[in-house]
Amino acid sequence: MADATEKTEHDRVFKKFDANGDGTISSTELGDALKNLGSVTHDDIKRMMAKIDTDGDGFISYQEFSDFAKANRGLMKDVAKIF
Repeated sequence: MADATEKTEHDRVFKKFDANGDGTISSTELGDALKNLGSVTHDDIKRMMAKIDTDGDGFISYQEFSDFAKANRGLMKDVAKIF
């Protein structure tokens, strides 16, 4: 049950970050979403992209997002509350 709830939450938050709905999160989309959460610098965005975009293609796939979310459950709960 927790896995299904967690997946639903990941889906919902991922869609908030994926503003154009193409199934990936670009650095621009990440930056825009994070700016809504508070102050963020270009370097912050670059560091986050480097950490989450594990295949280095310049986009965060749903799988990369989900892997990050599972490894950072506390952070994701905080983000989910805001979105």
